[in-house]
Amino acid sequence: MFGRTKTRQPLFNADDRDALKWFWNTYLKSRTPWLLVVFAMIFVQGLIYQQFLSLTESGLRVVFDSGAFAELARICAIVFGVFMLRGILSYVVPRISETLAADAVYRLRCDMVAKYLSLDLSYFDRTNTGDVILRLVQQAEGLSRFIGQTTVNALRDGATVIVVSGYLLYKQPILFLVTLAVVPGILFAIQRVSDRIKVIQANAETALGQYMTGIEEMTNGMRTIKMSGQEEMEESRLEKTNDGIRHLTVNLQLAQALVLTFLDFAAALAYVLVIGGGGYMVLSPDFDMDGAAMIAFLLGLVLVFDPGRNLSKFFVTLQASLVLFKSIRRLFLEQAQIYDRPGATSDFDPQGDIVLDKASFEYHEGSPVLRSLDMEFKGGQVTSIVGPTGSGKTTILSLLGRLYEPNDGTVTIGGKDISDIKIKDLRKSFSVVAQDIVVFNKSIIENIRYVRPDATDEEVAAAAEAAELSALIAERGDVPVGPKGAQLSGGQKQRIAIARAFLQDAPIVILDEATSALDQRTEERIKSALNRLSKNRTTIMVAHRLSSVISSDRIYVLESGAIAEYGTHEELMANEALYYNMFVSQQGAYNKDQAAG
Repeated sequence: MFGRTKTRQPLFNADDRDALKWFWNTYLKSRTPWLLVVFAMIFVQGLIYQQFLSLTESGLRVVFDSGAFAELARICAIVFGVFMLRGILSYVVPRISETLAADAVYRLRCDMVAKYLSLDLSYFDRTNTGDVILRLVQQAEGLSRFIGQTTVNALRDGATVIVVSGYLLYKQPILFLVTLAVVPGILFAIQRVSDRIKVIQANAETALGQYMTGIEEMTNGMRTIKMSGQEEMEESRLEKTNDGIRHLTVNLQLAQALVLTFLDFAAALAYVLVIGGGGYMVLSPDFDMDGAAMIAFLLGLVLVFDPGRNLSKFFVTLQASLVLFKSIRRLFLEQAQIYDRPGATSDFDPQGDIVLDKASFEYHEGSPVLRSLDMEFKGGQVTSIVGPTGSGKTTILSLLGRLYEPNDGTVTIGGKDISDIKIKDLRKSFSVVAQDIVVFNKSIIENIRYVRPDATDEEVAAAAEAAELSALIAERGDVPVGPKGAQLSGGQKQRIAIARAFLQDAPIVILDEATSALDQRTEERIKSALNRLSKNRTTIMVAHRLSSVISSDRIYVLESGAIAEYGTHEELMANEALYYNMFVSQQGAYNKDQAAG
């Protein structure tokens, strides 16, 4: 049912110990004084049960022997008092422990967000969005529950088992040692299912990540789904993943139930041994044991086995939680491949020439995207990159901002290798207007301010005016633009990107297919804003629509990751090569569309 493993794994392997040690040292060790307070109160709760057993035995002797009502009343009052104390501790302990757990997970989530933001773009190229959300939301919340309520309850149960067992051993050592015969069976059960639970939990986490990724894909593609009538296909796709989660959840519960079944059998055997052996000891004159002692011992076993059952469930839950610990630990073991090198400086000329010298790049070994490129982007001039889809245009922009690093060759700005420049300072010198602009469900003004949160209202208004957004802002006011800017047109989103670039006022402007999603008329309307943005700035334009690059100072034409030709528009047209054929083809298609319109 659960699948078999070839070798039995230990309860805690090296990765488990490393993950637990890391979490303790990073998020809990600094709270040691408070944790000691919690442990002390938990131990007191265990002592209360021990006192309850002692008082119960005394009370039974009063009933069976002396019959003194006053003594019985005194014992009852003491029992009530100690349980009142336990009740108070049952409120105080969770309050402190949940606060400590919530604080630890809060800091963990903050560190996880910071870690994700520190990783290279390549990490997100190979990681599903669902896995990121799973770690930040569900796995972090699972750890919060585990280290808070679950672990504290387990410690309380453990303290009860230890204190009460010690008392029973002290009172009736022979009878207690007889009951220990069931312990190997309990340990066997826990060991038997622990590695199964780890495998099932790991598979469940993977399935949940895939499910979340599927939901994100469905949400992002809802327009396409609706227009193509593929609702049933999407429902079937997600239902299949959901069914896998259901099966894994059932298997996990069944594996956990095995431990409880073993424990119930063990408890039944222990009770039989105590009733039989204890009864013999009461009846035999060879043992100093009476009925009150036997009843108290049986009651003590109940106080041991009930929390012991919970403790066994905890160890089973721990195996599943170790998967979460290790998953989050793996995130923090990820190392960024692009970072500030020793001696990196902020001293460089962002208005200088940008040069690629024999730069090559491949995402996957053996599949080159760029092949020994020699390119120069003159400071203060407009340089365009054109070429067929997949020729490497956007990859070049990624190299300029050190989102990736070339496998061979160098990229320099103002004569300085960009790998010797601090990443934050390098990227602050760029403003980007891309086709795929990120728009938040806030007002247009707040969306513009995103790139410079400290900008004044006057600066934001000036940027909006330069991007020809003032009229739209006056019309919409502070109304949010909808999720992902759903209430805005493509041209309005592009103008937000342009306004952001004006607000940043960076010396280098990157236009990455900035108008390719727009129709010809809308493109013409925002061209003036783009021209103002490019004035006196180093401008690098990637374009599919060649009509937008005619006035560029230099145009590079890429094909299969190599430079096919370069020059001005006039020079390239005179060559009558790749650029010429692309331009004539586009113009012919545009004229045909105009005639049809």
